[in-house]
Amino acid sequence: MPPDHAAPPLDVDRILADPGVRIVVCCGAGGVGKTTTAAALALRAAERHGRRTVVLTIDPARRLAQSLGLTELDNTPRQVKGIDVEASGGELHAMMLDMKRTFDEVVLEHTDAAKAAEIFANPFYQAMSSTFAGTQEYMAMEKLGQLHAGGEWDLIVVDTPPSRSALDFLDAPARLSRFLDGRMLRLLMAPARAGGRSMFSLVTASFGMFSRIVQKVLGAQLLSDLSGFVAALDSMFGGFRQRAEQTYRILQARETAFLLVAAPEPDAVREAAFFAGRLGAERMPLAGLVLNRVHRPMPGLSAATSLSAAARLDQSGEHGATADALRVHAALAQQAQREEKVAAMFTDAFPDVPMTEVRALPADVHDVDGLRTIGAAISQSG
Repeated sequence: MPPDHAAPPLDVDRILADPGVRIVVCCGAGGVGKTTTAAALALRAAERHGRRTVVLTIDPARRLAQSLGLTELDNTPRQVKGIDVEASGGELHAMMLDMKRTFDEVVLEHTDAAKAAEIFANPFYQAMSSTFAGTQEYMAMEKLGQLHAGGEWDLIVVDTPPSRSALDFLDAPARLSRFLDGRMLRLLMAPARAGGRSMFSLVTASFGMFSRIVQKVLGAQLLSDLSGFVAALDSMFGGFRQRAEQTYRILQARETAFLLVAAPEPDAVREAAFFAGRLGAERMPLAGLVLNRVHRPMPGLSAATSLSAAARLDQSGEHGATADALRVHAALAQQAQREEKVAAMFTDAFPDVPMTEVRALPADVHDVDGLRTIGAAISQSG
C-alpha cells in the first residue's frame, strides 16, 4: 500500500495463538475467499499453535471438504487426518452446517418427543426449516452457540454464509427471532389457547376480519399449517430471541475476533467497509482485514517505465519477447495501482484497522498443501 493509505500490519499468528481467543469469524461478501481463508486459519491454528480447532462452513459448494481431503462434511465435526500436528499436539475438525438438522436439534432440545414429532410433521415447519429466508444465518448462530457451550474446542473458526449481503449474518437471526416471537404469530396462536376453536369463529369481529384478510393473502391451507405450527411451538416462544441474544453477547466478547475478508474489488471492499461500520456500532471486536488476490508488480519498475522500454525495443526491431514481457508487466502494474485505490476506500475510512494482503495465486486451492500456503501468506504478509 502507498504510505498515505498504509494500515497497521495484521498479526494473524498472535490471534490464532492467543488462548483468550476462542472464536474467529470470517466475514465478507460472497466470492472473496472466505471459505479458503477460514480453512487455512483453522489448519494453521492446529498445526502451528497446537489448538484443538473446529472450522464451521456454510459453503454449499463443499470446497472445504475437498481441500481437507474429506469425502463429505455434515452437521457433526469430523477430524481431519494426515496433517502435521505431531509437534504441536493440535487437532483439526471440520463440519458443514445442515440448517434443517440444526433446527430439528433446537426443537428436540426445548420440547418433548411427542410435541417435536408434531412440529416436524407440520408442512410450514418443513418449509421454514429448509428454505425460509434467514433460517441459514439464524442456524449458523445456533450452531456457533452450541459449539461454544460444549466447551471442547480451543478455537472455533466460522465461515459465514454466502449471503447477498455480508450483513445478513448479523441481521437475519434478529429478523427470524422477531418473526417467531412476533405479534402476528401470537395472534394466530389465540385459537389454540381458546380451547382449539377454529380461528374463523373467534368471538371478536375485529379478529374475524383480520383472519379473513390473512386467509385471502396466504390461503386457507397455509394459514392452517401456520396456525398449527405456532400452536406447537408455544412452549418455545421467547427461546429463539433469547438464544440469539446470548450468541450476540458471545460475538461482542473479547474471546471473539472478526476478520473481514475482501478482494481488491469495489463491491467487496465496500461491503467490508459496511460490515466494519456495523461491527463498530454493535461493539463487536474487529481484528483486521484480509485482502485476498492482490497483484503486485516487480518493485522499482513502473507501468510507464515498462511501456517506454517496450516501445524502444519495438523501434529497434529486436527482443520482441522482452517487449511483450514488459507490456505484460505494465498491465500488472496498472492493475496493482487500481487495486491500491480500491483498497484505500477501506483504509481511508478505517485507518486503525490492521490489514494483511494475500497475493493472487495462479490456481485455486484444492488441498491441504494449498491451505498451508494460504495460511502462511496471511500470517507473513501485512
